Amino acid sequence: MVTRPEPDISAFLKARRAALDPAELGLPAGVNRRRVPGLRREEAAQLAGISVDYYTRIEQGRTPNISDSVLDAVARALRLTDSEYAYLRDLTLPGRRTPTTGTAGTTGSQQVRQGIRLLIDAMEDVPAYVCSAAMDVLAWNTLGGQVSYDFAALEPRERNLARLYFLDEEQSRSLYPEWEAGGEYMAATLRADVGRHPDNPALGALIADLLEHSAQFRRCWDQQHVRGLCYGVKHITHPVAGELWLHYESLPLPSDPGQTLVTFTAEPGSSTEKALRLLATRATPQPVPSP
Repeated sequence: MVTRPEPDISAFLKARRAALDPAELGLPAGVNRRRVPGLRREEAAQLAGISVDYYTRIEQGRTPNISDSVLDAVARALRLTDSEYAYLRDLTLPGRRTPTTGTAGTTGSQQVRQGIRLLIDAMEDVPAYVCSAAMDVLAWNTLGGQVSYDFAALEPRERNLARLYFLDEEQSRSLYPEWEAGGEYMAATLRADVGRHPDNPALGALIADLLEHSAQFRRCWDQQHVRGLCYGVKHITHPVAGELWLHYESLPLPSDPGQTLVTFTAEPGSSTEKALRLLATRATPQPVPSP
């Protein structure tokens, strides 16, 4: 039986301390040579304006109730991004997490509303799909099922973006030229999801599975990066359509906790827009000629 990984505040804060350059923060080099990179605990405490003992207890997870003002001070001291700060709040203030409804994220347990299915089907020129917090692809339109992986040809359990990316390395490397950087981003996104949904069984099982079977995922996960999945540009080398540069938007569905609508669009007049039209023609079933 695989043990579900739990969010670890100690590893996270140590990694964030190690990522900072004391010189850039105006801290002296010190009399003794630094044995490890980044800030010492006493320096983090100094920047946060709290005692070293209190900061140490926070980092060790021995402070159950941390005030907002102290949490803000620690975030400023460690130069946390908005996503990292949200993750820290999830780790230290579990009562404020967005609750996970039922078995959200389990493949086959989430139903995509008919209205959402009609919406993505109506987006004929826009690749789109709906995924769960555990990155299971729950529904897709014609282009959404062709722009990267052929979801219709996969078994339901295989329709998982993270498993496809890390466990089918040969295919994902051929699809994504920036495979290493993309893996780091995906692991950072999953860490943010674990912070929001620590009790999601499907998400926990996914992380444990990837840690067991993917050395690349273990490397990315150990970096303790956190990023919210919102928007960006995805570079894909499609086996039929060729090179694609697509703007993606990840839109959480407020009425369907744990579900996210992901869309891809091309710059007007670009080669990617023309390639998508070609792909749509190829993906659309051709009418059967009359006898």
